Amino acid sequence: MRRWGGFHHYGEGGCFTLGAIVTDPAYVSIGRNVTLSACTLIGHDASATMLGIAFGKKLDAVGKIVIKDDCFVGHGAIVMPGVTVGAKSVVAAGAVVTRDVPSGSVVAGVPARVISTTDALVLRLEARTRAYPWVHIINAREGGFDPVLEPSLRDMRVRYFFPEDFPPDET
Repeated sequence: MRRWGGFHHYGEGGCFTLGAIVTDPAYVSIGRNVTLSACTLIGHDASATMLGIAFGKKLDAVGKIVIKDDCFVGHGAIVMPGVTVGAKSVVAAGAVVTRDVPSGSVVAGVPARVISTTDALVLRLEARTRAYPWVHIINAREGGFDPVLEPSLRDMRVRYFFPEDFPPDET
């Protein structure tokens, strides 16, 4: 994406899933370590064209989108033109972001509003992770994904989530 995507800026170390939609990449600046899930970044409001014709006016409605370093934009989230997502922030799945997101925030809802800090989210995730029976695999992984360990991790998770499908060992 950095080479051919036409973004104004695209930082290192991020992840851009195939389901992500970016309507106007030239107006988008993405920082380092940003993950865009199957979300939508909208750089313009096309209703301005329709309204311009309907009212006999020359209208334009565009805006830049800036997503600073260390951010996550969840599945189905929509980021509207003119928005900056501050560093170390999380945009929850399904959120519609119509105004700037403060750094270190978790936003959710329609329209999106701050529901937590990322520091508080990290503490909750740490506690949840420690409670999982596969924490040893998480701790052994290199980075967020380790292709050698992922099959074992997936199997442990499936057995944990669906224990009724796995009879006890008869040894």
